[in-house]
Order: sequence, then structure tokens, then C-alpha cells
Amino acid sequence: MTVVPTRPAAEPGLVQGCRTFMSGFPTGVAVVTSVDAAGAPWGLTCSSLMSVTLEPPTLLVSLRVGSRTLAAIEDRGRFGVNLLHARGQRTAEVFAAGQPDRFHQVVWRPRGDDRLPWLVEDACGFAACIRSDVRVVGDHALVVGQVVEVQYTADTPLLYGLRQYSTWRPSTVEGSTCAS
Repeated sequence: MTVVPTRPAAEPGLVQGCRTFMSGFPTGVAVVTSVDAAGAPWGLTCSSLMSVTLEPPTLLVSLRVGSRTLAAIEDRGRFGVNLLHARGQRTAEVFAAGQPDRFHQVVWRPRGDDRLPWLVEDACGFAACIRSDVRVVGDHALVVGQVVEVQYTADTPLLYGLRQYSTWRPSTVEGSTCAS
């Protein structure tokens, strides 16, 4: 793990301002999962996910330092990204709450040789990743993973923004484009 030096703590007003600023940036919702050395599943809701590159296929997730999910990823070197569909809000809430029994509240099954937790009823997509880098920045770790397996079924994605869940409402106008 690489630790990136940070500046002194920001003023509380700046922190709250950034939180409000980012709440205005709606994003998809995923649950990042892994298993620890004993095979126990871990996972958390994550809206900080991005594609880094397609060659090789690589994703980046941002996870809170100290989370058990991050510890499992660092230990095993593998993680899964479950993209939630619009009907997956309850699962997003379960994994955001930090309850220790979250995997008893959802339907999941181990996937692949690494037995990564796949949320079969709530995810429209799943990517299995091999951790290639971890960089700590402040209170979060940026986890980079090379995708080794991916599955996606077209569905309406679950979104999060303005501190609430929502769903995609595609334009009904075919062939419309944005003018600059």
C-alpha cells in the first residue's frame, strides 16, 4: 500500500461544503465485495467507482480506511464490484449501514474460483478484479483492480445524488444530441 501525504485537516466548513458539492454529482451505486482469509464475505456500498482504462480493463474504487472490506481486499488481493439495478435500493442501504450480518439480509452466492460475493438478485452487473494498487489519501484508499471477469445485463441502474436514491430516466427522444 502506498500512502500519499496529505495536508493538515480541512476546516469543518470546507468539509461540509465539499460534501454538499459532491452530493450534486449523481452517480451509480455499487456494492464492493471480497472474502477474508477465513472465507467470510465482506462488502460495502460504494458510489466512488470509475473505469481507469480498457486495455487492460481496470477499475478504481474508493473505500474508507479501516473498513473490513478493504482489509479483506488487501489480504486476498481480489474483489468484486456489483452494479445495482433500480430494485437494489434496500441492498444499497443494508451495505451502507455497516451491519455485521448484512450478507444474511440479501441473496448472494460465491462466484468464480475466488468465491467473491455476487449479489445475484440486486446486481445487473458484476466484475471480478485482481488488486493491482492501493493508495491511501486522507481517510480513504483508492483501490485499483484489473478486471478478470465481467458480466452485465441491461437494466435500469440505481443512482445516488442529492443524498437520496433515484433511478435513471432516459430521454424518450431518439437520436437527440447535446449541442455545444
